[in-house]
Amino acid sequence: MALFHVSMDVNIPRDLDPDQRGETIAREKAYSQDLQRQGKWVHLWRIAGQYSNISIFDVADPDELNDLLWGLPLFPYMDIVVTPLAKHGSSIK
Repeated sequence: MALFHVSMDVNIPRDLDPDQRGETIAREKAYSQDLQRQGKWVHLWRIAGQYSNISIFDVADPDELNDLLWGLPLFPYMDIVVTPLAKHGSSIK
């Protein structure tokens, strides 16, 4: 498995139909919670005061992460930065 730090900034257009906005956000929540239950989306933190989050994904490889991110209903409205993680030599875990 491979760990990735993923930063996501959400920028939903202000003129998006309110019903479409609500439906997209509901699908996003269900999708992300399913990935968390599967153990692929290990951590999810909101950045206080922003429509942004930082997350840790535990997936097989970059291709799997790419597929999961492209599957996010809010993906078209996100700026995403992916950072692969490696074990630190001083870590005891």
